[in-house]
Amino acid sequence: MAVMDDTSRMPDQPRPVEVHLFAAARAAAEGTSVLHVAPGSLAEVLAEATAQAPGLTAVLPRCSVLVDGMAGHDESMQVASGGRVDVLPPFAGG
Repeated sequence: MAVMDDTSRMPDQPRPVEVHLFAAARAAAEGTSVLHVAPGSLAEVLAEATAQAPGLTAVLPRCSVLVDGMAGHDESMQVASGGRVDVLPPFAGG
């Protein structure tokens, strides 16, 4: 008798958080527009993003951060599995 794999009973694996980089943040990451990091607090997500793209360290303090479309002012806020973080440098113009 054959043994069948029943993956429907396996716990869901966490999906990575997508960190989208725009303008100067993308340039600081050597042209990378999206990084994939583990879910966690916003501080942990940003730390992992800067570990992958060390150039972000210089621009991140000047950037606005959105977590799933909402302003991310609290670095202790949790970014869920499959979430999205946008890193937006200041934009000139008007």
